[in-house]
Amino acid sequence: MQHIQHKIQRVLALLFCLCVLPVTASAKVSVLATVPEWGALAQEIGGERVDIFTATSARQDPHRIEARPSLIARARNADLLIATGAELEIGWLPVLLRESGNTRIQPGQPGHLEAAGEVVLRDVPQAVDRSMGDVHAAGDPHFHLDPHNILPVAAALTERLARIDPAGVETYRSNLARFRTRWQEALVRWEAAGAKLKGTPFLQVHRSFGYLAHWLGLVSRGELEPKPGIEPGSAHLSRIVTAQQTSPAALILRAAYQDETAGRWVAERAQIPLVTLPFTVGGTPEAKDLFSLFDDTLARLEKAAGNVEYSKNSPIPPRGGGAGGEGVFTSGRTP
Repeated sequence: MQHIQHKIQRVLALLFCLCVLPVTASAKVSVLATVPEWGALAQEIGGERVDIFTATSARQDPHRIEARPSLIARARNADLLIATGAELEIGWLPVLLRESGNTRIQPGQPGHLEAAGEVVLRDVPQAVDRSMGDVHAAGDPHFHLDPHNILPVAAALTERLARIDPAGVETYRSNLARFRTRWQEALVRWEAAGAKLKGTPFLQVHRSFGYLAHWLGLVSRGELEPKPGIEPGSAHLSRIVTAQQTSPAALILRAAYQDETAGRWVAERAQIPLVTLPFTVGGTPEAKDLFSLFDDTLARLEKAAGNVEYSKNSPIPPRGGGAGGEGVFTSGRTP
């Protein structure tokens, strides 16, 4: 009996060592990314040394995901979890971590990285209660849409990968250096292209584009949702259309995963375009990686804004035209 107990103890000790030791040189680092942008970033930095699984797609609301058994199995075998943090995944990630039983990716461990910890968050509320809707107490979690926030996360990810897989440290740091050079070159191009968008007023379906707006100098006219996470009714949307008379927007923005019904309703009545942006990698066919995510976002904004003539000092006409006026929003397309 004592001999059997001794063998069991040896097996348990071996299993423990396998759980806590760094990844061996022959094995790939198993990375679980909660959202597509971090999966894409892990591919840029990790290259051939990583095996990446992304928990959500660009067509899913990252706030509302189920910790299904197949996802729990992925988490159970992961060496590194990279999440947005800032409560974006609060509805499902704690359950996933608990059910996985994987000590490597729990908060506070080297295998747990929250990107929000590497950036300065915007729109942090002073107080939060349920009457405010689905407000993130830590601040706006959609910071990936300011490209200046990507490099700090890339640097943190590089060091985590190097810690988990010391044999790959030179590869990871070399990949980071190449990525940083390409990213900084792209930033120059993006900001030159986006300069013409500065001052463009917009509505958005949900508070998704605050960082994008801050980066490009867009002016928010509010959200179609009466409160974050609350579906708008027709009376609320009618008030938004009426408000266009005195505080007009030039565009309505929606993320690819968001329902277009409310946006289409307002767009038709206010006679302004509804613009679908990829929001993350894979949100449109063109947004294949982090670079093309911003290429396509800017291209769609420029196309929509270029087809609208906008005067900041003039109200929009009633739907279908009407007295008073010339109207401020007109199609730039040739009939």
